[in-house]
Parts: sequence; C-alpha cells; structure tokens
Amino acid sequence: MHPIDPNRRRFLSQVGRGMLAAGLGGAMARDFGFAAESAADARIRFEGHDRLVDLLQSTAVGKFLPVVVEQIRQGTSLKDLVAAASLANARAFGGEDYVGFHTFMAFAPALRMAEQLPSTHQALPVLKVLYRQAARLEEADQHDDDTLRPIETRQTADHLSEALREAVHQQDRTRGDALLGGAIAQSPEEGWNGLLPAVHEAPEVHRVVLAHRAWDMLDLVGREHAETMLRQSLHYCINVESGRKRNNISTADLIANVFDRCRLAGQTLGSRSVEDVWIAEFSDSLLKIGPEEAAMATGEAIAAGIDPRAISEAVAITANQLVLRDPGRPKEWAQPNKPIGSVHGDSIGVHASDTAHAWRQIVAVSNPRNAMASLILSAWGVARDARNRPFADWQPRPLAEVSETIKTSDPTQLVQELDAAIRAKEQDLACALTGKYLAAGHSPRAVFDTLLRYAYSEDGALHAEKYYWTVRDEYSRLRPRFRDGELIALARVTASEYGIPAPGVAEARELLGVPPTA
Repeated sequence: MHPIDPNRRRFLSQVGRGMLAAGLGGAMARDFGFAAESAADARIRFEGHDRLVDLLQSTAVGKFLPVVVEQIRQGTSLKDLVAAASLANARAFGGEDYVGFHTFMAFAPALRMAEQLPSTHQALPVLKVLYRQAARLEEADQHDDDTLRPIETRQTADHLSEALREAVHQQDRTRGDALLGGAIAQSPEEGWNGLLPAVHEAPEVHRVVLAHRAWDMLDLVGREHAETMLRQSLHYCINVESGRKRNNISTADLIANVFDRCRLAGQTLGSRSVEDVWIAEFSDSLLKIGPEEAAMATGEAIAAGIDPRAISEAVAITANQLVLRDPGRPKEWAQPNKPIGSVHGDSIGVHASDTAHAWRQIVAVSNPRNAMASLILSAWGVARDARNRPFADWQPRPLAEVSETIKTSDPTQLVQELDAAIRAKEQDLACALTGKYLAAGHSPRAVFDTLLRYAYSEDGALHAEKYYWTVRDEYSRLRPRFRDGELIALARVTASEYGIPAPGVAEARELLGVPPTA
C-alpha cells in the first residue's frame, strides 16, 4: 500500500470536516471544533488583528458577551475591539447585509459615546453594538462564511471613476474589486476619490453614510486595511444597482449641469466667510424649494467662493428642522418598534441629519471635484427630503403652548423633569424642557449626559448611536445661533425611542457590575 500524498490527505480531511460540519449545522460544528477549514484558508487576513477578528466573528451569540467581557478584563481595549469587529463585519457582510452595514456604521459613534462616559460604563455602548453584530452573524449563518474574499488580481484604469461606475452598472464585483484594489495600491485617496462618483450617482442615507464610515474607520483600523473598508461601499452600490436602474435614478446629469452652468470645472473651493443671516436664509430656502433648485443654488454659492463649511452648516440646520417639525410617524408607516407618532429610527429627519453629517465629512476629505459634487448633492438631498411631507408648513419644536406649562427655571430640576419626560415618552415636553434649559445659558453637558444614557440603553431601531453622534458633533461645529436645535431634536428622538431596551445591554451590565438604573 502506497502512503497517501500529504496534499491528498489534507484535501480528504477538509472534505470530511466539511461534510461533518454540514451534517451538524454551523453552530454545533463550531462547538465541536469542526468549522470548515477551507473557509479559513480563503479568508482575508488582518495582520495584528487576526485572533480578535476571528473570535468576534465565530463566537456564538449565546456565549458572546462573557467572552468579550473576559477579553476586556485581560486588557483588550475598546478601540481594539471596535477595530477588530469592524474588520470582521466587513469580511462577513461586505456592505451587502442591511443589519450588518447598519451595525458597521454604528461602531465609531459607539466608541465616541464611550469616551464621554465614566470608566465603569464605557464598555456599554460598544458591547451593545458588538452584541447586535454577533446576533446578526448567527441569524445569517455567517460565523464562518464571508462575503468579501481576497482579491485575486488588481487592475488599473486610465479613467478610474468611469471604469468603477461601469463595473457597478454591470454589477461586476470581480471587476470592481480589481479596479478599486489597484487604485488603493497606489494610495487610499486614489481609491476613495475614484469610488465617490459611483456613490454620488444615486445618493441616499445608507449609500452616503456607509461610504463616510468606511473612510472614517481608517483612523482606527489602519490605512493598510483601506481595501477591506472601501470595498463595502463598492459592494453596497453594486448590490442596490438593479433598484437604481428599475427606478431610473441617476444624478450624473444633474451634477454635470450644475458644473456647466456655474463653471465649476477646474475650480477650487473658496473660503469666503458669511454672516449668520446668510446661513439662516439659505437653510430656509432649502426647506421650501425643489431639489434641482437647491442643487443649482449650491453651485452658485460654490462659484461665489463661499466656505463649504457654511454650506454644510445650512444643510445640517435644514435636516435638523425636519426632526423638529415632524408630526410623527403616520399609521401607515408604523411598525412594532416604531409606533404611530414616533420619530426615531428611519424617520425622514433622522435620516436627513445623519446624511448631512456624512456629507460634511466627505467634503472635508475629498478632491475638489468630488467635494463640490458632494456639497451639491447634500443640498439636493435635504431639499428632496423636505418635499416628502409639508415640513415647511409645520411648526418646529419647542412648541410655545408646551413651553408655557413649565414653571421651574432651576437647571437641576429642568434636567430631572427632562429625564421624567423621556421615560413618559412625552416628546414635546422633552423638547420644551431642553429648550428652556439651553435658553437660560446653562451648560449643555448635563443634557447630553442624560440623553447619552438612553442612547445605549434603548434599541433605537439601528439608529441611536449614529444619530447621537451626529448631534454631538454638529453641536460642536455649528454657530451658537443654530446649535440648540440639535440638542432639542435629540431630546425628542430620545423620548420617542424610550421603552424598547437594547438586546444584550442588561447582560452586559450584569457582567460588568453596572447597576441597571445607572
């Protein structure tokens, strides 16, 4: 009898293990250590992160939080956990799973929320989002199965953005990956700017925010993982391409028309400062005019040399008005965790605010052509959102008749009553209390701290972390005249989302020894 060739033995072993894993089922096979070896062999690997990435992707949800808390006790930082989880998410879901990419988009906000908390509580926002990912990995049976595989060949193109858009149009993941990978091999910036025109073609909240988060995460995971991060955005565009074609959506002609009429080609962004009144008037116009008019008005503002930060500020203020003016979710839009009258989750205003915030960041890190197109689309998008319902006809919060019912002016009591209003799900009262507190000139810190507790304790329908950080960041960037509206809107959304606890948070509290009322 001849000895079996080692390669053949390995092949037969893999086949046997794979058959056994298939027979046992994914979860049971992992418990017995028989996860298919071939899946690991074809995996993207992440030097310096591999052990933690594999652990976070493969651990069953029923064992997940104790395993992760033990990692924290052994010295693993929250930054390392978020970096590894982001890489695991990208590898497993690749920007093609709804809950998966929402979870990815929540990681950086959760980490930034953690930095605002006392040390005893810092892990809670991160563990909330990590648990969401573990649950989705199990539900989708992707503990050992990956959407993103290593790129076999990388290609270059003379006209990268056009070639990438064509790959998206053809829904050709192999060609798109090869082109994006080839560009990123030159520099992450090359790949990013080549990819953005594909993102621009059919902008909506997920397409825009996912692109921003993919780039934003490079500061945490490292530029060497730009390919993995940005492929998510590319795959998202490819995954929704059939819907774009079916609905005949493309902003390419719109952008070209604005560039042509405003003579923006070859220009650079200006730095002309404007007064508060310009921002207020531009924001008010975006609430009332059509999206094409908004796009042209933005092109004219760019041509006039107005600082892009001022334009982004006006767009953010308009999006904030959509939260403040929204009468709440109508009956036909209601869902079990988003009842009639609610404004959390995927409400028009929350989506618009997160999108405006993402566009602001995209403008800041892109080449002039892409930055101008992003500014134009940011205004076009918020004006389009404002047309979904008659927002311009509705009064913004806080409502005068509600504010008049508040008798106290003591800042401590106002914050206590705000907490009570949130627990009672009284959105209008929460807005009025926040407005009165801020109008008196008190520090916003006490209000932010109150709202932060609920941003990680409540489910938030996949949006609590993103929206909390949108408000926190915009508040720090906006001029004093405009910033209070952001915090009033967050108080409203917090009251709306209260009452549906986030899965995993109670267990995380118990493991960390954090009291449930803290």
